[in-house]
Amino acid sequence: MSAESGTNFDEMLNADGTVRPAYAEYRQWFDNQDKGWLRRQDAEAERFFRRIGITFNVYGDDAAEERLIPFDMIPRIITAREWRKLTRGIEQRVRALNAFLQDLYHRQEIIRSGRLPIEALRNNEAFLSQMIGFTPPGGVYTHVVGIDLVRTGPDDFMVLEDNARTPSGVSYMLENRETMMAMFPELFTKIPVRPVSDYPRRLARSLRACAPPAYKGGKRPVVAVLTPGIFNSAYFEHAFLADQMGAELVEGNDLRVVDGRVCMRTTTGYKAIDVIYRRVDDDYLDPLSFNPNSQLGVAGIFDVYRSGGVTIANAPGTGIADDKAIYSYMPEIVEFYTGEKPILQNVPTWRCSEADSLGYVLDNLADLVVKEVHGSGGYGMLIGPTSSKKEIADFEQKLRAKPSNYIAQPTLSLSTCPIFTKEGLAPRHLDLRPFVLVSPDGIDITPGGLTRVALKKGSLVVNSSQGGGTKDSWVLDE
Repeated sequence: MSAESGTNFDEMLNADGTVRPAYAEYRQWFDNQDKGWLRRQDAEAERFFRRIGITFNVYGDDAAEERLIPFDMIPRIITAREWRKLTRGIEQRVRALNAFLQDLYHRQEIIRSGRLPIEALRNNEAFLSQMIGFTPPGGVYTHVVGIDLVRTGPDDFMVLEDNARTPSGVSYMLENRETMMAMFPELFTKIPVRPVSDYPRRLARSLRACAPPAYKGGKRPVVAVLTPGIFNSAYFEHAFLADQMGAELVEGNDLRVVDGRVCMRTTTGYKAIDVIYRRVDDDYLDPLSFNPNSQLGVAGIFDVYRSGGVTIANAPGTGIADDKAIYSYMPEIVEFYTGEKPILQNVPTWRCSEADSLGYVLDNLADLVVKEVHGSGGYGMLIGPTSSKKEIADFEQKLRAKPSNYIAQPTLSLSTCPIFTKEGLAPRHLDLRPFVLVSPDGIDITPGGLTRVALKKGSLVVNSSQGGGTKDSWVLDE
């Protein structure tokens, strides 16, 4: 396996083919294993995922297709020194995101200062006017955050995206680790890897710390996970987390408003819920306040929320903080609310709503990545260097028709990490999504996170819906 793929930074190998210190013990172990046994273990991992039901749904024209999450058994390894820098940058960014949301829904000082144009809010569907003047319990807007990071060099980590609405993927992080520990237990006695298995306990504790004013103490606050149902792409995760936290998994039709509280149906009647970890989008939360056709939410839940009868995590309206147009202002946002320069840099971004930027993007479509402002999952985007002339021409028409709907970024030289193939180890591009818990007690960052990897040679798209897979992420102890 070559150390470099073009100019891409290889996380395992130096340019001369020697192994980097972070991977030294693992690579020594790997090279001493029988390759036939490794292939059998690789097949066993797939059977394990299928047996457990670690799947996701991909939505097509007619129906949802259930797919297995591809898993690669070569871990992605991060040193303790690298992780310390990352956690400082992540914590700074998450503090800024929460302060930004508090400000946007109250005095809007950042707009008054001229650091963020009012146009960023006007006609932005992610900004909820219903949240203006309201502060969530404990002052926390983003209880669970996923910060997508990419690496371009030895010390060069950049933020690709902030996920402040309903970030997914933590169940795959946990199952990846459990699978690795089941298949290769000796590795975890040989190499000091920081644990992640206590995430559900930490999530439950963090959510309970955000109990609403209606909670009067005594018994533990009641936590429930609100899911859209079995056809949602992340339903496995909803059920998994509810089970691991010891929380109830509920759908909208399991809930109703009773005497100013949101209550769930039980065999002994309706029981009040204190904290709802919702995996339902804002627009579908409450047919009385948002989409009147929603069958997924609870009529009246938003009024209960505003009156202090329940905590909703993440808070409605947090989507404005991970809007891709807002993303381009994040360096200014971080500095405005923390008084510090950002530790983690943004990817350079052109806002197509601006005439000069649009002109540049149109002239350089073949070299850029163009994304929908509200897009997710790898859909609605153009990767210029891997697109045909027809695809570029078709996308140009969409861009000209509604430029404010898009931002553009350079095609990054993403780092690579090897995956296990029949032919041996082969480098593939990847990213990292650390998961962050926020409560009045502080910010808690799980060591590692979800590594997503592009399984196709040369591909930069790591989303599982677009053919990507996952790896176990190891953060080494000192």
